[in-house]
Parts: sequence; C-alpha cells; structure tokens
Amino acid sequence: MSDMKYYPICAAEELSPGERLFIKVGETPIVVFNIEGEFFAIADTCTHDQGPLGEGEVEDHEIICPRHGARFDIRTGEVLALPAINGVPKYPIRVVGGMVEIGVSEE
Repeated sequence: MSDMKYYPICAAEELSPGERLFIKVGETPIVVFNIEGEFFAIADTCTHDQGPLGEGEVEDHEIICPRHGARFDIRTGEVLALPAINGVPKYPIRVVGGMVEIGVSEE
C-alpha cells in the first residue's frame, strides 16, 4: 500500500458551500467541491469520452457530465448513469489548520 502525501490547496473559508475549485496535480486535472460544508475531490475527466467533468451540474452529491449526461457520485467517484461505465478517481481531502489539503498517492 502506497503512502499518501497531502498538499494544501486553499483556505477552507475561500471555498464556500456550493463552490468548486479546479486544480492540477502533476498533469491530472482535479475538481474540488464544497457541498454543504464537506469537501470532496474527483478527477476532472469523464471516463466516457475524456471530456471535462467539473463544469457539470451538481445535484445533491452527483455531478452530471455536461457533454453526454453521465452521472458520478462526488463522494466516491462511482459511476451512477450511462453512457459512462467506469467511475472517476477520487482523492482524499482533509482540513488542517483551516487549510484544505488534497492527498496524493506516492508510488
């Protein structure tokens, strides 16, 4: 099992409930969400056609891909509706000292 290294991405107060933040870790685009005060992070790439996912509409804890309507659970990355058949990677998020941090596997 690989170790997780956490990197600060923003102050928690800078990402209000209902907002999202787009970041890159290496070459990987990631979108960080604040949903009702909880933070979540998933890859910003739909597994159906590799298009951007993070601009999609959010309903509860689901994001709807703006290109073809595939749905994913923001909490787990699990795919919930076709045309996608595979989930998206999710990333651990924590808040330490008022800073939102994202966990990245060190392999």
